[in-house]
Amino acid sequence: MSRNPMRKCLTFAKYCFLRQNRASQITRTLTTFSPNDGEDDRMYVDGNGQLRERKLGYDELYPGHIPTSTLQKVLLSIGSAGMSLLDPSRDDMIATLGETTGTWALRSIKEKMEADPTGQRILTAQPVINTNTVSIDYLGSLPEGTFGKKYWHFLSKNGFSPDARLPIHFVDDPELKYVMLRYRQVHDLFHSVLGMPPHMLGEVAVKWVEALQTGLPMCALGALFGPLRLGPKHTKKYIETYLPWAIRNGQNAKFLMAVYWEEHWEDDLETLRQELNIEPPPIIASKS
Repeated sequence: MSRNPMRKCLTFAKYCFLRQNRASQITRTLTTFSPNDGEDDRMYVDGNGQLRERKLGYDELYPGHIPTSTLQKVLLSIGSAGMSLLDPSRDDMIATLGETTGTWALRSIKEKMEADPTGQRILTAQPVINTNTVSIDYLGSLPEGTFGKKYWHFLSKNGFSPDARLPIHFVDDPELKYVMLRYRQVHDLFHSVLGMPPHMLGEVAVKWVEALQTGLPMCALGALFGPLRLGPKHTKKYIETYLPWAIRNGQNAKFLMAVYWEEHWEDDLETLRQELNIEPPPIIASKS
């Protein structure tokens, strides 16, 4: 049996990893595209393993989409999973893993959103969260104790920006592509409403909530294997406090993907948690 198909797939996978690695270093605006936007997305690997140029908006599902076969998705999933476990800071690998393994979960998320009036509005309007649509200065001007102010603290203290979320490449359905983008953009809002800092312990707790609510394999992988990187002291806290808390919230909270977060900036954080049936976070020694 010829080795050519496997070699082509490996070449394609290497190309995709290089693309994602470069994309992780570029800040993108998701709501507007200038003539030069998406320049890197013009290249793709055809069925013969040749790198070719395509016309954006003409022969693809959406700008930036990279068509992949089942075998190519498997190779990308294995490679990105391994690299994500070795280096959890590789958001490009985590993004690839989420896209190549999340099809069934994304369909389930979309169905749950469609069954919820607010979720329906989100799917219809398809809002995005970036500095073009959300004023960081406005969030910072909100009173202490509001959800928007909590999100502002989360961004400013950790040096984060809503513009840093990577675009979608490997989801083969435009509607599911938006669901994945929405999940990616509200991840930091989950951190904020749950009161979890972005350190390993807080990230694992959020991943448990997300895994239980969304069923995304990427979230389950982070929830199951993330604790292996915790030290003895944090492992004890995780097992005794954070894990039970995260599981309760994942099971009992309102479906967080069907929350129109942009409509709650001025809401009192504790009141919002009560409305969403979110249990207050455990007492945290470090800054949040």
